[in-house]
Amino acid sequence: MTQFSPARSWVTSANGHADFALQNLPLGIFSTGGGALRSGVAIGEQIFDLSAALQAGLFDGAAREAVEAMAGGQLNGFFELGRGARVALRERLLDLLREDSPMREKIEAEGAKLLLAASDCQMHLPAKINDYTDFYVGIEHAQNVGKLFRPDNPLLPNYKYVPIGYHGRASTIRPSGTDVRRPKGQTLPAGQTEPTFGPCARLDYELELGIWIGQGNALGEPIAIGDAAEHIGGFCLLNDWSARDIQAWEYQPLGPFLSKSFLTSISPWVVTAEALEPFRRPQPARPEGDPQPLPYLLDKRDQAAGAFDIELEVLLLTETMREQNLPAHRLTLSNTQYMYWTVAQMVAHHSVNGCQLQAGDLFGSGTLSGPGSGQFGSLLEITEGGKKPIELASGEVRKFLEDGDEIILRARCRREGFASIGFGECRGKILPAH
Repeated sequence: MTQFSPARSWVTSANGHADFALQNLPLGIFSTGGGALRSGVAIGEQIFDLSAALQAGLFDGAAREAVEAMAGGQLNGFFELGRGARVALRERLLDLLREDSPMREKIEAEGAKLLLAASDCQMHLPAKINDYTDFYVGIEHAQNVGKLFRPDNPLLPNYKYVPIGYHGRASTIRPSGTDVRRPKGQTLPAGQTEPTFGPCARLDYELELGIWIGQGNALGEPIAIGDAAEHIGGFCLLNDWSARDIQAWEYQPLGPFLSKSFLTSISPWVVTAEALEPFRRPQPARPEGDPQPLPYLLDKRDQAAGAFDIELEVLLLTETMREQNLPAHRLTLSNTQYMYWTVAQMVAHHSVNGCQLQAGDLFGSGTLSGPGSGQFGSLLEITEGGKKPIELASGEVRKFLEDGDEIILRARCRREGFASIGFGECRGKILPAH
């Protein structure tokens, strides 16, 4: 079979699964019953235990090396091996899990040793994150936010020349399902000249794509734009929780600090670039009059196929909605095609000054809003800074997030003739401030 054929799996829950069909095979780190961390692959409603499969002798060659590199409950070593290891492991997994696999009987004989119910497993961070950089490549978001504060000049002059980014806090990145404690900080009340200290009153989400770095680079050795795609280990969803009132007071002159560093949520499964291959798209043409990227950021192959068609969704579920058994309210339906810069351009720019990237580093794309109503990736945009509250089916209204609210991010790729590829959920529920 080819890796993108409509082949079925003998793991029946994978067939037609919206997220984890045979053609996806995302990688993650999990545990059961408080035990040791192990590497696994999502397949339908189950997890294929790579650690146990290695012990059962199901891997050899480069695929075996790939799984061995995941020892210790993190994917950093696997990321460092690069694309060849990812492809070898993917091809072996396709052979093991396809419907007519000659290894089916052996795997089924091992039973629960190799295939576990995902609902019985706890997911963890996929890798040790040494560094986290948050970019700002969603131009619609940048323009929407800019209009709120600078109506006559929403985009600053450097935006269309430089993939803007800042260094975030790696120590507070957590997997989906981790509660979010409402942060405290300084804010400047309207009409006042001195700040006060207390809980954030304007808590927000930000819809982002997470990018895992694969192979790194040596200090002082930039990654060329033509090679940058080879340094991308995979993708996830990322919610860059934001305390807007704290941010408004602290961000000048150096940018966000406490307003972002309290917690960042990510989906736990790493979707590989190979799984997303059918959903690559040309980078959208820049509007007439926009500057072309400088030479170190411009590559024909990247412009021809460096973007992705990934549908992004945000849902809100409040305590009252849970009590009334109401479905979650959709806040946003956007797409990664609204990125002004490609992922490869982000990698090339980050390293062009000689900065050393390392396997397991994480990038955030920045908030990915679309141009129209219903496509905005934050409440700051949806409510125009709190001026236009959202009305919910429960009778509640929201300007920003309240205690008990839960934000759910989802992402899927769809294309006729191909299996749906999903990222799983990225959830976070707001707890009161201490």
